[in-house]
Amino acid sequence: MAFWRLFQAVGPVITLKQIEALQWVVQLGTFERAATKLNTTQSAISKRIKEFEVATGISVFDRSQRSARLTEKGEHLLALAREMLAVQERMLDLKRAHEMPARRLRLGVTELSALTWLPRLVGTLRKTYPSVVIEAEVDMSRNLYDRLQEDTVDLIVIPEAFSDPEIALLRVAEIQNVWMASPTLVRERKTISLEELTAYTILMQGNRSGSGLYVTKWLKSEGIVLPRSLTCDSMIALLGLAVAGIGISYLPKQSFWPLIRDGKLKIVRTKPELPLIPYAAMYRNDRPSAFTRVVARLAQASCDFSRQWQR
Repeated sequence: MAFWRLFQAVGPVITLKQIEALQWVVQLGTFERAATKLNTTQSAISKRIKEFEVATGISVFDRSQRSARLTEKGEHLLALAREMLAVQERMLDLKRAHEMPARRLRLGVTELSALTWLPRLVGTLRKTYPSVVIEAEVDMSRNLYDRLQEDTVDLIVIPEAFSDPEIALLRVAEIQNVWMASPTLVRERKTISLEELTAYTILMQGNRSGSGLYVTKWLKSEGIVLPRSLTCDSMIALLGLAVAGIGISYLPKQSFWPLIRDGKLKIVRTKPELPLIPYAAMYRNDRPSAFTRVVARLAQASCDFSRQWQR
C-alpha cells in the first residue's frame, strides 16, 4: 500500500511508448500513419498522445489545425523526446554488441607497481577489453587516495595505510621490505638491533607514502627514534642514495634482488625484521561498477613485485 500511495503522489508518468507515438506522428504527418508504423490502432496512438499531454501538462498539438502541427512548447518536447529515444537506441546497441564498448579506466599506482607489474596489467586489460582507454597515473599513495575520494580516478593500487567506509579494497599482495645499504657503508654481517640501526642515517619515505606511513608507525610502536634521517618521497631516489652509501633504506627485497646479487647493495639484517606491507586495489563502493570490480581482480592476478619491467 505504501508503494501505491507513493506512485499516486508522483502522478502520471511519461513512457517511451508515448514518446515513440509523438515521434512518428510528427515524422509521418498523421495519427493513422503512426499507428501503422507502430503496428497498433489510431485510437491507441491518440490515447498515448493524450496521456503524454496530461503527464507533461502541455498541449503538444495545435487542435485548431487539421494536420498534426506542433505547438511551440510541443516542439521543445519533441526535441527532448528525440534525445530520450537516442539514449534508448544506445542502450539497445549495447545489448546487441558482440564486443564491449569503448570505456575509460583512470588507474593510479605507486612507483613500485609501475616498475614491476603495471605493464602486465595493461596488457591483460587490452586483451580483455580491446577498446579500453587507459589513463595511468603514478604518484604517492596519499595523493592517489585523495584523488579516489574526489572521484578523479576509478581504481588505485597502494599500501593499506588509509581507510574509509566509502572505499572498497581487495588485497592483492604483501611485500617483504628489508633494510639495504651499500657494502661500503655497513660491513658487518651479523644481525643488529633496531637501536644499533639508529647509528646510521636512515633513508625514509615521507608521510604521503603508504609504505612510509607503515614503517614510521611500526618504528614508533617499537620505541625507535631516528636521530639521523633523510626523507624523500621518491623510492627511486632513496634507492640511488642507498647505492651511493648515503644511508640505510628499507626496500622490497624481491624487486631489487639484482642489485644485491651484483654487490651494489647488501641486506642489513635486524631483529625484529620489518613487517609485511599489504597492498590493495581500492575503488569507491558508492559507485557500483562491474567493470571496476573486474579490473580489481585482474590487478590481483597481475600483481607481482618479484621482478622489474614485467611483460
